[in-house]
Amino acid sequence: MDEKTLIAKRVALELRDGNLVNLGIGLPTLVARYLPAGVNVFFQSENGIVGMQALPEEGMEDDDLTDAGGGPIGAVPGACAFDSAMSFGLIRGGHLDVTVLGGLQVDQEGKLANWMVPGKMVPGMGGAMDLVSGARRVIVAMQHSAKGESKILKRCTLPLTSARPVSLVVTDLAVIEPTPGGLLLRETAPGVTVAQVLANTAADLIVPDDVPVMPITA
Repeated sequence: MDEKTLIAKRVALELRDGNLVNLGIGLPTLVARYLPAGVNVFFQSENGIVGMQALPEEGMEDDDLTDAGGGPIGAVPGACAFDSAMSFGLIRGGHLDVTVLGGLQVDQEGKLANWMVPGKMVPGMGGAMDLVSGARRVIVAMQHSAKGESKILKRCTLPLTSARPVSLVVTDLAVIEPTPGGLLLRETAPGVTVAQVLANTAADLIVPDDVPVMPITA
């Protein structure tokens, strides 16, 4: 199993039946493929749809049916499309149960940096600021390190997306929960030791006496 699939499968276990869930661009879109059996959620994209799903099969792409990143998607029966104003009304109005976002960095206070890519021209942070501020739960799905450098730091060196801390961080090495006392190591990935997590984390972690192995969907 590759790292992105592992992360997406673990994040899927955080979703509850009936949730309204936003999936960010990139890795988070994989989460829609791995919902546990019997769990039905409504996936929302800020470009204006509730009821999106993974593309059922190749060849069914439609230029008018995409996720926020422009990738082709499917739609469940009864899906609803609407304009951007309505979409951001849902987000800013606090109606999203969960948003799953990619991350460039997360700091020791649980604050996220995920929009400014070093060396690349970007038009702005898009909906990320609204999502981190407006969703009830914010789950960051990202790889633990990039080019040998930890993405979990004492303090972010990239511009923050929001002053609000995220709810949970799921990486290819661990599940980490930001708490008022610091970053709590909740789980380690299969085959990964606590020592390996600590060695690859630039922030301080609170380590319980017993750290279970993360469950993943089948």
